[in-house]
Amino acid sequence: MRWHSTFGEIAVQEQTYYQPKGGSLLRPFLLSSGVNPRGYSKPLQRRITDFGADVPFAKVNEKLREHYGITVPSSSVRSITLHHAHALKQLQDEQLGKIDAPEKGCIISETDGSMIPIVKTRLAVDDEVLDRRKDKELFYREVKLSLAHDKNSVTPLFSATMGNAELAGKHMLHCVKLVGVGKHTKVHGVGDGAPWIANRMEEQFGSNATYLIDFYHLCEYLSAATPVCAPKNEKAWLDQQKALLKQSCSSQVLLALQAHVESQDISDEEAPVRACYRYIKNRPHQLDYKTAIEEGLPIGSGEIESAHRYVIQKRLKIAGAWWREENAADMLALRVNRANGQWNDYWEERKAA
Repeated sequence: MRWHSTFGEIAVQEQTYYQPKGGSLLRPFLLSSGVNPRGYSKPLQRRITDFGADVPFAKVNEKLREHYGITVPSSSVRSITLHHAHALKQLQDEQLGKIDAPEKGCIISETDGSMIPIVKTRLAVDDEVLDRRKDKELFYREVKLSLAHDKNSVTPLFSATMGNAELAGKHMLHCVKLVGVGKHTKVHGVGDGAPWIANRMEEQFGSNATYLIDFYHLCEYLSAATPVCAPKNEKAWLDQQKALLKQSCSSQVLLALQAHVESQDISDEEAPVRACYRYIKNRPHQLDYKTAIEEGLPIGSGEIESAHRYVIQKRLKIAGAWWREENAADMLALRVNRANGQWNDYWEERKAA
């Protein structure tokens, strides 16, 4: 701030203040309050960001009025929330894979992808300014979310990315390192049949890892095949195949399916038995449900599927909301920070800065 006066000027804490010639230093209100003109105090920024992380920016003022009796411009709500979300994204990138916790004996790891809405706008083509309301592209982008927790804990830690499978593998490792992985740690993975997930598990953890196909996902294939294999005895036949799978007898399930596999003349969409047979046959080392059950480990990936709803979709996939890609990535880091219980740590660091 600069005042037009006859006062001489001196610098204090990177701000310019003024003192009368031969007099003592004037201490304006902004120095004692810590609030700059047209600025927002850190406590207020924290509350705005807290609300902006959970509800649409347009609804944040409803929260501010209810709890504090104030309102701020909607543009400030958006810019403040995205500012801190971006800071958290930078912090996430800096810390990726660099934090280690004490080694645990067995860690459960789950990874899955879900889609969020993205908008891209073109501002100009051949120096011609475009209408951003019309010249835009809407599409969905996959967010790859990983969680990990100790076998004896029910509190997961998360990491997420909008990047490719290789980067998702680094987030998977980061998650497990936050829990505490070592050379003797067993990592138990569960997920759907996407090859990239199983490949990343093997790549990051090698022989220390096991990976199971989500049992309920596999049962969807079996359910679709059941009317063809046992049209008059569907429930009993399906229950029998499930029991065999839980005993890790997938070869017997393949035999039960083999006699009913459709001919190659029938398209995949109309051949549920062939699809089920192929799905099981291609994953023989990912179906050891018996061992997992005996060791008290999960055989379903419901935990990560639920996490998608409350970590990502609750804020990033709401009706009518389309995100710029960079803003979505920043908000994703903000949501993960809160889900991991690191919210207060971030603001304590900001307070000290």
